[in-house]
Amino acid sequence: MRLFLVDDHPVVRAGIAALLAGETDMEIVGEAEGADDALRLIALREPDVVLMDLQLGDGPDGVEATRKVRALDHAPQVLVLTTYETDADIVRAIDAGATGYVLKACPPDELFQAIRAAARGETVLSPKVATRMMRRMRDPGPALTAREIEILELLAKGAGNREIAKALFITEATVKTHLNHVYGKLGVETRTAAVSKAVESGYIRI
Repeated sequence: MRLFLVDDHPVVRAGIAALLAGETDMEIVGEAEGADDALRLIALREPDVVLMDLQLGDGPDGVEATRKVRALDHAPQVLVLTTYETDADIVRAIDAGATGYVLKACPPDELFQAIRAAARGETVLSPKVATRMMRRMRDPGPALTAREIEILELLAKGAGNREIAKALFITEATVKTHLNHVYGKLGVETRTAAVSKAVESGYIRI
């Protein structure tokens, strides 16, 4: 199977490449450190599976990159390979179209199995990630949408309504509507309280 690596750390990419070198059924056909280069090269080389980190430095993050990769003609499967395991990261990645979500701390055999499963189009989650999702299903709490989580993440960075609207390509009125929904779901009345509750609930990290 043809693999493509997307990670903004060259040493990490080299480590993953070395790890996969011994697997006779896997071939790395390209790599990139950012979303824009990744999209261009993936469209050219048509891999079967993209291993995608979530944090890609400046520019679009791994979630947005995943969404764009899955929109390509002959779209490959995307397997998120990251250190982050918050509910927000997992929900956003899966909502964007990721086939699986694996942590970088996993044993090599687990990664190999995950890649092969992703190539078959099967959903695959690291045990810790699966545990978080099962806990969320048993005790779901407020059901925030992926868009609401994005807005909360921008709020946590100090963005105002206008900045949020510009970043997400929506109107300020839409931002206000989403915020009202967030306040209601979280049982809060202020931005600060919303961010605090979202962090406490594992939806975002700061």
